[in-house]
Amino acid sequence: MQPLLPYALAFAAGAMIFVVVEEIIPESQSSGHGDVATFGVMVGFALMMVLDVALG
Repeated sequence: MQPLLPYALAFAAGAMIFVVVEEIIPESQSSGHGDVATFGVMVGFALMMVLDVALG
């Protein structure tokens, strides 16, 4: 079970970020393009994490 723990924690973190963007930040949802705004935040966050790992 220990080798699966990092993946489970990463999934939980992603779910928490999704909830924060979808529910707590209403400005991104107000114009009727909520799904696009949420997807943009998730892609941006993933890109930021990739650059953080790649550039040290």
